[in-house]
Amino acid sequence: MSIPNKDDYRLKDKTQLVLKVNYFASLCSLLFGLICYFFLDIKGIIPYTFWGFALLNLINTFLLKSHQRLIHTYNITSILAMVSALIITLFSGGIQSPFIYVLGIVVFAGYVTTRVYGRIYLIINLVVVGLIFMHDLSDFNLAKDTVPTESKNWFAFLSILLAVYLLGGVFGRNLLKAHHKLYKSRKEIQERIDEKETLLKEVHHRVKNNLQTVSSLLSLQSRSMEDKKISGIIKSSQNRVVSMAMVHEMLYKRDDYLSKIELKPYVEELCEYLIRSIKGNDNNIDLNIDIPNFKLSIDTVIPLGLIINETVTNALKYGIPGEEKGEVTVALSKLNEKEYQMSLGDNGVGYPDTIDPKNIQSLGLKLIHNLARQLRGKVSKDTKKKGTYYVLTFEEIIEEFSSVD
Repeated sequence: MSIPNKDDYRLKDKTQLVLKVNYFASLCSLLFGLICYFFLDIKGIIPYTFWGFALLNLINTFLLKSHQRLIHTYNITSILAMVSALIITLFSGGIQSPFIYVLGIVVFAGYVTTRVYGRIYLIINLVVVGLIFMHDLSDFNLAKDTVPTESKNWFAFLSILLAVYLLGGVFGRNLLKAHHKLYKSRKEIQERIDEKETLLKEVHHRVKNNLQTVSSLLSLQSRSMEDKKISGIIKSSQNRVVSMAMVHEMLYKRDDYLSKIELKPYVEELCEYLIRSIKGNDNNIDLNIDIPNFKLSIDTVIPLGLIINETVTNALKYGIPGEEKGEVTVALSKLNEKEYQMSLGDNGVGYPDTIDPKNIQSLGLKLIHNLARQLRGKVSKDTKKKGTYYVLTFEEIIEEFSSVD
């Protein structure tokens, strides 16, 4: 089941709101014109403006079904409302006309549609109100007050009633309804997200358990082997499995397990495990981790963890043999927006410069170079330092998955 698009909800709600407001505004305008003409004895331009707005706005609303452009329908309605409100305001008392509040409703409707249109209509209507005020102050008063004195109170009452009902009864009620729909849809979406996150967390937990089971099987297998060489190969495979299991364990334990993984705690835990596994709890190995608070994707951390596993394992087995004292270093820095550089190795005996790591038959060194290519990077030996040090340049790998309905 696909997750509803919140933009679809908004468009649907805005369409329904515009339609309701347009139909109600046209009906009220028609009735207001009839009341003015037959009951308030207001003749001339005011009732005809009401009827003209009602007719043109209905035509504009009906045309929405054919062109399906809500913004066009809204803008035409807003322009009709501004022009009609301006005419009625000028001919019903100018700046003192209660109908001037309808201009504020146009601004409010603009902000309901989009922030940009709200600002545009706010500026336009502020200018219009200023012009009405200047018109009333000038000696060239082009519009006469056509509302009879005995009808002014009723006209004011009906004008304010219309403005209040449009704001509260139409805009307010429908906005509240739209808000409840949006809240309900967001709640449903959040429930689905929580459910999927719980399932994904369970996946990480099961993957971790399965990898730990494989690790235990490899450990039992290595102990039963009399051939130390084969036992060592199995033990190395076990460490590789553990390095991957640690990633899923960290994702399972974190509250924001869907985000990137903090690299420093992972590297520390992995290196400490390898030291205990190869050298025992009582050892002479100093661990030097110099990694800032970088967070990398799981697609980067797993191959990076395997590279660290191979390098540190080689350092502990061959670089610092027996009970000798030594230091293992892992340092990371960021070169630019995309690239990282990691320096890792030991201060042990090293190996001769005549040996080409790319051509050597060691599975561990082959893995290091293959995994470096997987990270879109390269690895080289640092000959400036004592022992065996590698410089790994790599990029963060972020896999993008298409959404599944």
